Amino acid sequence: MEIIKIENSDGDNVRLDKYLALHSSLSRSRISALLDDGCLTINGCPCKDASRKVKQGEIYELKIPDAEDDSIAAEDIKLDILYEDEYLIVINKPAGMVVHPAAGNWSGTLVNALLHHAADSLSGIGGVKRPGIVHRLDKDTSGVLLVAKTDAAHIGLTEQFAAHLVKKEYTAFVNGVLNPLNGVIDNNIGRSPRNRQKQAVLRSGGKRAVSEYFTEKIYNDGEYSMVKVLIHTGRTHQIRVHMAYMGHSLLGDSVYGKNNHRYIDRQALHASRITFKHPVTGEQMTFNSELPADMKALMK
Repeated sequence: MEIIKIENSDGDNVRLDKYLALHSSLSRSRISALLDDGCLTINGCPCKDASRKVKQGEIYELKIPDAEDDSIAAEDIKLDILYEDEYLIVINKPAGMVVHPAAGNWSGTLVNALLHHAADSLSGIGGVKRPGIVHRLDKDTSGVLLVAKTDAAHIGLTEQFAAHLVKKEYTAFVNGVLNPLNGVIDNNIGRSPRNRQKQAVLRSGGKRAVSEYFTEKIYNDGEYSMVKVLIHTGRTHQIRVHMAYMGHSLLGDSVYGKNNHRYIDRQALHASRITFKHPVTGEQMTFNSELPADMKALMK
């Protein structure tokens, strides 16, 4: 069990959960849960009121129980690791791997693999020993993926994603030739009213989605093109939906457009680069992932 002791010398009339979050590496939701469990004392007296206002001169003692093991099974699955330290890990995810267990995919996922690989270094996120998934890639999208190993890293990276400070670059092969060749797609994306299993560009509702694209090369007299895409937001299926909306769905994408499976048997989308600030050291970091063999074949 870890004990955090905080002496209030600078705060007054601020919510207790907010003050403790500012002076620790824990999220407000995690602190609220600890308060509910009776893990906090103020000047030696128990307190469970997260909304209580703090006062200068108070001493807060927060007891953090040892992290529990995750109920998800750890599996010995080989990972392509681009970088790892005590706070985070950067993975080159292959196409076909699901990121997180869910109905129909309870095993063989990236989380199953990480629970085995990093079993001794996961400090506990939300009180559970598990990797912090701060963003995801579709099952059949390959490329670089960033994962937190500690609560502090998870909070820091989540804040960067929320503030759109993480730069993500993708390589895609699309049907036809985009017009204009380079541009910005700025539309709201939400669940399709026609098919609840899909996302769609919406005239009203949904959330703003911004994709900036650059045509890199055109193949087979305009049959398909290689495109670099920078996403400034992170909506579900954003690139696939935006390209289909432009009339140029991804090669191999059987959900949002033309299949063209004679070229590739999954959507031709690869997360090729990610840039972010290390959530603990503040160092600017960039990681690149080469195109996998099936997408390199499209360049021939």
